[in-house]
Amino acid sequence: MDDRAFTKLADFLLKIPALDGPIFKGTDKNDLWWVKFSININHQLAWHVVQELGFVLNNLSIQENLPTVFYPVSPPPYLNGSPKDYLSWVIETKSKKFKPGTCARWLESRLPQPVEDEAQWQVDE
Repeated sequence: MDDRAFTKLADFLLKIPALDGPIFKGTDKNDLWWVKFSININHQLAWHVVQELGFVLNNLSIQENLPTVFYPVSPPPYLNGSPKDYLSWVIETKSKKFKPGTCARWLESRLPQPVEDEAQWQVDE
């Protein structure tokens, strides 16, 4: 897949509070794409970001489930270190028809708006 296909998604993700770059991208042998990034776990909104991304990407609704999966990945903790330095997050697609730009549009329409405004991510607790 052409790098330009990832630009819209990467640019959008980098606006999300607590999300750290760089954004790594790629495709597997079946041409299914993925992106990988870090979330600053010390940021006050880190778990709000995980919750929002998990909801939209994994389980939006019965009628609107996206062909995506959002999940954490890590090298062996006993060989490396803490989640602060080695925990990453992946978004991957399960459909060749679902492009990274389409994913960006879904996220943009479902996440707090404007996405870079931290006050929009606050939830009464």
